[in-house]
Amino acid sequence: MTTPLVIIGAGGHGRETLDIVEAVNAESPRYEFVGFCADEADAELLERRGAPLLGGLDVLRARESEYVIGIGTGGVRRDIDARVSEFGRRAVVLLHPLASIGSDLRFAPGVVLAAGARVTTNVTLGRHTQLNVNAVVSHDCTVGDYVTLSPGVSINGTVTLGDGVFLGTGAVVLPGRTVGAWARVAAGAVVTEDVPPGQTVVGAPARPVER
Repeated sequence: MTTPLVIIGAGGHGRETLDIVEAVNAESPRYEFVGFCADEADAELLERRGAPLLGGLDVLRARESEYVIGIGTGGVRRDIDARVSEFGRRAVVLLHPLASIGSDLRFAPGVVLAAGARVTTNVTLGRHTQLNVNAVVSHDCTVGDYVTLSPGVSINGTVTLGDGVFLGTGAVVLPGRTVGAWARVAAGAVVTEDVPPGQTVVGAPARPVER
């Protein structure tokens, strides 16, 4: 029996999330994709996918469906999570069949792993955290809620990422470092020292952006 599933967000990231759903179903039918939940979308792109646009978040008040958030911004995912949780709906954990899943893992509701994402051993991923294509989280890491790992991010062992951290494409965090809540690590940056909460760092080695 398949589970009705709504994807919240109908932009490019939402359509990539549909790719993951379809890849899961190709292995073994698990989800009945109901449609996208969004205030607006590119009608032509959704038509090419044969995907209906259901409307705004209030659609989930009356619809008995589980959901996943297909939006790349952690703060937006946090706000949506707070609202949809009031409706009593459950977020799924969505893992692409080509993701590499290790041992002793703890995935909170809403976690999404895209194709090529890798998680090794003794790793915690928080609520609605997303690992995009080819992102890696190594052993003994703790990753908070609403964290975004862009394509090609490499998180070495024993790293702590606070809630809402954003890591740009190809960013690297060296072993044992801590990146504080809602900090931003620019694309290609290499984190060699701890990053305070809310700070933006760039470069290799990563340094704070001058304000």
